[in-house]
Amino acid sequence: MAVLSSTEGDNAPRTATLSDKNAAALGAQEVNESDSESIMQDGVRQVEAVTKVWPKSIMFTVFVLLYLVEFTLFLFGYVTSNLEAYITSSFKQHGLLALTRIVATIVAGGVKLAIAKYINIRGRCEGFIVMTTFLVCGIIIKALSKSISTYAAGNTIYSIGSSGVFYIIQVVLADMTTLPNRMIVFGIWMSPRIAATFGGPQIAELYNKTSSFGWAFGTFAIVISALALPVAAIFIYYERKARKLAVLVTDKEKKPLAQSIKHYLVEFDVVGTVLLILGLCLFVLPTNLAKMAPQGWSTPYIIVMMVLGIICFASFVVWERFGATVPFFPFAKMKDRTILGACLLDLFLFMSVFSWDTYYFSYLVVVHDLSIAMAGYTLNAYSITSTIMAPFVGLGLRYYGRYYWVAVAGLPFCILGTTLLIHFRQPGMHVAYIVMCQVFHGIGGGFWCMAAPLALMSSVSHQDVAAVIALKSMFGSIGSALGFAIAGALWTNNLPDEIKKALPDEAKSQAAALYASITAQTEHPLGHAIRDAVVKAYGIVQRRMVIAGCVFLPFIVACVVMWHNRPVPKKAQTKGNVF
Repeated sequence: MAVLSSTEGDNAPRTATLSDKNAAALGAQEVNESDSESIMQDGVRQVEAVTKVWPKSIMFTVFVLLYLVEFTLFLFGYVTSNLEAYITSSFKQHGLLALTRIVATIVAGGVKLAIAKYINIRGRCEGFIVMTTFLVCGIIIKALSKSISTYAAGNTIYSIGSSGVFYIIQVVLADMTTLPNRMIVFGIWMSPRIAATFGGPQIAELYNKTSSFGWAFGTFAIVISALALPVAAIFIYYERKARKLAVLVTDKEKKPLAQSIKHYLVEFDVVGTVLLILGLCLFVLPTNLAKMAPQGWSTPYIIVMMVLGIICFASFVVWERFGATVPFFPFAKMKDRTILGACLLDLFLFMSVFSWDTYYFSYLVVVHDLSIAMAGYTLNAYSITSTIMAPFVGLGLRYYGRYYWVAVAGLPFCILGTTLLIHFRQPGMHVAYIVMCQVFHGIGGGFWCMAAPLALMSSVSHQDVAAVIALKSMFGSIGSALGFAIAGALWTNNLPDEIKKALPDEAKSQAAALYASITAQTEHPLGHAIRDAVVKAYGIVQRRMVIAGCVFLPFIVACVVMWHNRPVPKKAQTKGNVF
């Protein structure tokens, strides 16, 4: 049974009511307690000091507040994903659905390691405030957007903030838990998805019928801000209390502004970050833009973008190896095959999934004639399954004490869930078979979403927890972006031609309008010649997308079996009043 523990040892503070004298003595002792602590960065010191001085009641309060923040973000994510096909269609650009996600995902993933450095140097609270600001600003821009370009820009800012907040919550939960109990808490923290899975599609349908996506986004901007403020306030208050009690002692000399700017430019490796983001964006965007270019793949700017992308990516590798004073990419950590395998698992898994999942909602609405809510429920069978499984897997990991075979157990379900879609995701098939495949994927996801983070965190010290979580998240973001690119390339280069080919001769002039809008695609009922032509085109293209996703399955298997079969360490990784 999981219990609250103070992992400091016999001299640990049991409550936040220590006398100033004893607290000062404790603080002085902790500063020089060990060599490992002496190299801790200020952000890690701050959070350890906070967990030492706050009472257990405040710890539980923070758990509840973070739970509510996560629930709201999940709910907004499901509302957005169920409205996005209609949002892009309102701009007559349904085919660019993948494109709006590619840049956002690449940028959000590219800055993740910079966020890890920021919260280690400056603090968890500071990072949480900055990322929440990005998130809310992005939502507001999306709400006010009148064009696809403005919406894509807002989506990029939102994605930086959203993924940053999710990431920081995960790091803070790691700060607040012992390693053996951590995955139980991680599993519980996935449970908001259950309510969000059912509530999100229904809310999206209500807003689509009775209001607008702008009002939907504006509402969530207010709610998220209101929930985030108390979390920040608690951390600020207890950090100040830790300084007052001398539990947190920092001795910094103030540097001139110019010197500070130079220091942070080097520390965050801005050059490496920009090269990586530019390289990925310039290389993958042409796959979605070529179809609309005047001369297709032969268009000069398409060729230039791809060449520049390759040059930027090659420059990134050279810069990180020979030029960066503080490298952006932690090559040393990738020498551990468990860390390497867990990161590559996210890369190839998300490449596979988003190759066929990006336009899945549109497929359910157009081919199976499902409502927004029912299409959302069908898609979210994956989330429900993985979320229900996660706490039990976390509890099993707590007592089993190893993660390797738990991860291996997820492989057959992922393989079944993907390969069966080739046969079942076709017009005429009952939607129950699609739900079955989503459930298979959910079972695999339930194993991996618990085993992979535990494998990473058990391989490093507390100082490096934020870095390895960020590394895994970055690989996942890059994999997602590449999956979006594959889906977008197949969609934009195949669907317009397939629709035109399937349409009756008298309706072929409508091909472009049908491709541009999901509303136009569903205007006619099933059985109508135009609707049936669109359905046939969807079936052909979606099958190709699933086959593309299957290509990555052998790599997924290799990424899991390469892990070490190590036990979870029993050593104390965190300090203070933690779970």
